[in-house]
Amino acid sequence: MNETDFEPVTDADREIIAQQLGRPPRALRAVAARCPSGHPSVVQTSPRLEDGTPFPTLYYLTCPTLTSLVGKLEASGLMKEMTARLGEDPELAGAYQRAHESYLAQRDAIDPLGHEVSAGGMPGRVKCLHVHLAHTLACGPGVNPFGDETLELLRTEGWPSGDCAPLVQTEQSC
Repeated sequence: MNETDFEPVTDADREIIAQQLGRPPRALRAVAARCPSGHPSVVQTSPRLEDGTPFPTLYYLTCPTLTSLVGKLEASGLMKEMTARLGEDPELAGAYQRAHESYLAQRDAIDPLGHEVSAGGMPGRVKCLHVHLAHTLACGPGVNPFGDETLELLRTEGWPSGDCAPLVQTEQSC
């Protein structure tokens, strides 16, 4: 998937996203992915907030069901294990480096923030599975190895199923 495949944010989307987040959304550019029930699950945001503050998270997970499930994975200590694997598996480290470069290139094509500002701990550690899953859902499999792994783990937990649009999300932990 590429940016031209993303959908414009409608007024209805904006309302749902505000309900999901429990606050008005900031710096929205597009809906990058939807849950099976049709509501936004990932949005693409501008690299800077309206006041010019850098906002390095290009793909932001908004679906309350997904954020809750990912939060449980994070609480399990999975990120520490993933980070350790980066030092043990050169192929995985290379794929993660390419994910980082892809993410920066996509973001910097909109508004350059420089390579010192990244998201999700890339490329040296795994800090936020929300960011990695959002990257995978927005761009498809094969782009971010930890996003792919997170998605696969969620599928073993039964996602996607049900309608999660009415739920309200708590703030992401990362």
